[in-house]
Amino acid sequence: MSALGAEALRAEGLVKTYGSGHTALRALDDVSISTRRGEVAALLGPSGAGKSTLLQALGLLSLPEQGTISVGGRVVAVDGQAREDLAAIRRGGMGFVFQKANLIPFLTARENVLLALQINGRVGAPAAKRADDLLGYLELTERAAHYPAMLSGGEQQRVSIARALANEPAVVFADEPTAALDKKRGRDVIELLGEAAHDHGTSVFVVTHDHRTLDLFDTIYEMEDGRLRPQPPVS
Repeated sequence: MSALGAEALRAEGLVKTYGSGHTALRALDDVSISTRRGEVAALLGPSGAGKSTLLQALGLLSLPEQGTISVGGRVVAVDGQAREDLAAIRRGGMGFVFQKANLIPFLTARENVLLALQINGRVGAPAAKRADDLLGYLELTERAAHYPAMLSGGEQQRVSIARALANEPAVVFADEPTAALDKKRGRDVIELLGEAAHDHGTSVFVVTHDHRTLDLFDTIYEMEDGRLRPQPPVS
């Protein structure tokens, strides 16, 4: 268990319903959750439990019709209405890692990381140093000039982690980041996310079906029928 920092994100009373009348499906049923900087949390649950809906809500991609979401102690959305520029918050305060690395194929590893910085207005020597530092941290310095097709699946995911960390986000969301990897490479990715959280003071929130890595998480949640409940950490 790592020492945790300030609160990175908080959601209270989230409700998301699809459809109406007798066919209505409540994908989020009064869900409340908070994460702190340095914390690595896993979200488990069967298909249709509401995991993706929760990830989209917390990532400010699709707001629920009820509930409050705060980032870094600031209320940014209430009952489906934005209080701040959500796109700007996502660019500067959040990072995303997906099942596939989704790197831009005609950019090198270094250029993929630099692009995330440039989109957020960070350019020049400081941006270049940030990209190089992250690639070095993730042991990719020798691969920095390689295009995605020249990298292994594990290396591509490490580049995507560097990209997610580029703007020093309060929270990184990872949606099944080990799904396309074998056991060893999958474990390596979760270990890297954990190290990044602890070393960079970022909260990492991982949706996963991979029970082989649960011992690497500080906090474990499980969703079922739109409800969230904490689980004891795996020792």
